[in-house]
Amino acid sequence: MAVAALALTGCVADSSGQAAVTSSTPTASETPTPTPTPVDPLAVVPLPAAAKVDYQLGGAYDPEPDVTVVARDSGQQPVKDVYSICYVNGFQTQPGELWPNSLVLHDASGEKVTDPDWPDENILDISTPDNRAAIADKIAVTVAGCAGAGFDAVEFDNLDSFTRADGAFGIEDAVAYATLLVTSAHRAGLAVGQKNTPELGARGRDEIGFDFAVSEECQRYDECAAYTGVYGDQVIDIEYSDNMMETWTAICEDPQLPPASVLRDRKLLPDDKPGYVAKYC
Repeated sequence: MAVAALALTGCVADSSGQAAVTSSTPTASETPTPTPTPVDPLAVVPLPAAAKVDYQLGGAYDPEPDVTVVARDSGQQPVKDVYSICYVNGFQTQPGELWPNSLVLHDASGEKVTDPDWPDENILDISTPDNRAAIADKIAVTVAGCAGAGFDAVEFDNLDSFTRADGAFGIEDAVAYATLLVTSAHRAGLAVGQKNTPELGARGRDEIGFDFAVSEECQRYDECAAYTGVYGDQVIDIEYSDNMMETWTAICEDPQLPPASVLRDRKLLPDDKPGYVAKYC
């Protein structure tokens, strides 16, 4: 999913003679990872136990009475008296959002690099420390808005944008940048969720400082243990009704499925729209 671009890169030819994106990205050993700011346990509130989660990124609506956690886009208001997560597209641009050209990734021909699944989202260029700091400062404004509105937590989407960057930056750059985001969110008093990217393992919690995880289709792709093995019961999973290999009843019986799981339609539609799906175990 998405909710956030780039310095011009150079061009070299690979062994096949094709042009390839290049960047001044330092190697892993040269990419310093900031030290996370210590978390004040009185300021950051964890996910409630045995959470029943409604994932409302496609539009806000009144949740069912027994729902205890609601995720909404940063442009929406949190639900009163319900643990509320603010969705922020931390690694890509929001559709229609304007960013300085120097902060958006470009390919060898000078075109902005987009997410193939979300072509109206440009990938932010986190290849250098200066870019990471500048982008994190802009995202921090949105995070402060989440805190001011009354959200309890924030999730940063598209942490895995390095897999779509054509080699311009890698996972070490993503880790360094994510640490800046988490630090700013913790300073704002918000818990912070890791969105997808199970290959981070314990680094997400121990090095970056994430407090919980939000996975999409971890049951469908047999990845749930990668999250629960790190975050325990502080894991939310969203399965999608258009990509089920089993019935929802069978999925709920999977012992690896996190308790805080929900079945949603792919577009995350409001409950008054045709095609809306929301089911719980």
